[in-house]
Amino acid sequence: PILNGNTSGATSLLWSLFGACLVAAVIGYKPVVIVHGLFDSSGEFVELLRFINQSHPGTNVSVFDLFDRSSSLQPLWKQVEGFKAAIYPIMQNAADGVNFICYSQGGLICRGILSTLPDHNVHSFISLSSPQAGQYGDTNYLKYLFPQFMKFNLFHFCYTSVGQRISICNFWKDPHHMDMYVNSSDYLALLNSERTNPNSTVWKKNFLRIKKLVLIGGPDDGVITPWQSSQFGFYDDNETVVELKDQDLYLRDVFGLKTLNARGDLFLCSMAGVEHINWHSNYTVFNACIEKWLV
Repeated sequence: PILNGNTSGATSLLWSLFGACLVAAVIGYKPVVIVHGLFDSSGEFVELLRFINQSHPGTNVSVFDLFDRSSSLQPLWKQVEGFKAAIYPIMQNAADGVNFICYSQGGLICRGILSTLPDHNVHSFISLSSPQAGQYGDTNYLKYLFPQFMKFNLFHFCYTSVGQRISICNFWKDPHHMDMYVNSSDYLALLNSERTNPNSTVWKKNFLRIKKLVLIGGPDDGVITPWQSSQFGFYDDNETVVELKDQDLYLRDVFGLKTLNARGDLFLCSMAGVEHINWHSNYTVFNACIEKWLV
């Protein structure tokens, strides 16, 4: 009887494991690619990996040790090419596509990848507190990197050929010097087609291969300035925030935001009480804004 009991228990366990594997196979969780932000490395995402593993067991999650720490200050186009080379094989091996979670500066890197890779198969692009419309604020990062500058005079450095070799200057957007921004920004102004871009039509087509765009941010972020930039809102020349749907790049559907919204594939998730460094380790954020899109 004891032997029979053990056999029965072992059989039940095997069937349970088989059932779990079958569920995972049927649901087919897509691989997740995480791209880190300024001064980060893969070690920052332990909690996020745990959340994903708990909610979507068996998911293949990749966080790359590329452009870590101070290397994250390298020009964004260089980082786009580096991450693209690392991520592309994962895409090629994922018949049903992959999901992107791109944090802070990483969100802009992911946009560069999605715009320039014609055969990407990204399903959900989850932009986690990323300055998608640009950055203009006196933050601790700014004081650390440029102690001699404040937000009102950083354009003197950022809008030069030397400045554009530093990542933060690639998305520094001074609302009081827009002409200089448009003429000097080698990255964000091109992605937004604020600067003449002969590839804009192709980039828009590439970007629109995504199935879902999820824009996550909140008023207590403390770094992304204005915080609405995480959802494509930004300052006018009076430093009044113009929300996404009143932005020229949305109204003219410059790179596909209006199309995504018309398709029902643009989602904004705003959450108060979350500081910038905590977005990827906050379970409430994961549960409300991320988990449902990792299918």
